[in-house]
Amino acid sequence: MFDWSDLKVLLAVAEHRSTLAAARSLRLNQSTVQRRLAELDRCFGQPVAARQPAGYRLTPFGESLLPFARDVARAAAQLEHHVRAGRRDLTGVVRVTVPEPLVSRFSQSTLLDRFHARHPGLQVELVMSDKYLDLASGDVDIALRSGDTDDESLIGRKVADSTWAVYASLDYLERRGRPASTDELPQHDLVGFDDSMDGHRVSKWYRAVAPDTRLAARNNSVLGLLYSAKAGVGLAPLPMAIAASEPQLVQVLGPIPELANIWRLLTRQDLRHTPRVAAFFDFMIEEVETLRKILNG
Repeated sequence: MFDWSDLKVLLAVAEHRSTLAAARSLRLNQSTVQRRLAELDRCFGQPVAARQPAGYRLTPFGESLLPFARDVARAAAQLEHHVRAGRRDLTGVVRVTVPEPLVSRFSQSTLLDRFHARHPGLQVELVMSDKYLDLASGDVDIALRSGDTDDESLIGRKVADSTWAVYASLDYLERRGRPASTDELPQHDLVGFDDSMDGHRVSKWYRAVAPDTRLAARNNSVLGLLYSAKAGVGLAPLPMAIAASEPQLVQVLGPIPELANIWRLLTRQDLRHTPRVAAFFDFMIEEVETLRKILNG
């Protein structure tokens, strides 16, 4: 099958009757124009243009292609105009909920700067929360979330894996030693979530491996777990991407399979194709490799 962009070469040669002039109009070199004409000949099985003393002329077959080529060029121009007009008309705020520990990673990357450069009329508002905010309430438009969701009103894409391990500070390990396995966790001071995060994987895992252990500290965010572990309060399950960048912390157990999950980019089905939400959602999928580096360190 031929390359649609080669029809631009056909149209330029028809207009200028010279591969050199056609190359200049297309900002290509002459050999590229000649090569692409030859490629059209090969694809169609017959020549579309022929060299003559006065320059290049389209063959009768090439002439028969001109109406179709002009239709393609016109449609492409209309498409480009539509996309540009849509970008100019995109204004407003896109509210995105992200876990609090990721906010600094987003601000230190150039990801949002590139989005704003593409869509200057859109503003991204990061809503920080370790809890699952309800997208149906309308308070946020898009969620970057690790974990499962059974909400059928949401659609999304997997963007990365989420792995967790157990960490402790050097000071804590000097004082209390290092657990050899999860069986020894009840003998240690543990840091976990408070009752508002009772459904989190960490809370469920603690109930399974250390059901009768009283937590040394309770927090309502991952950052709270991180700060408590760094302060030497106790052992804490943490995302490896975040904890691995903390020189004061040592991984003592894990990765923990029960805490592993995936990162998803989520939005409501009725919002997915609204211009401002679609612009951000599609940009993030396009930049998924950069997004993974933010999520996984």
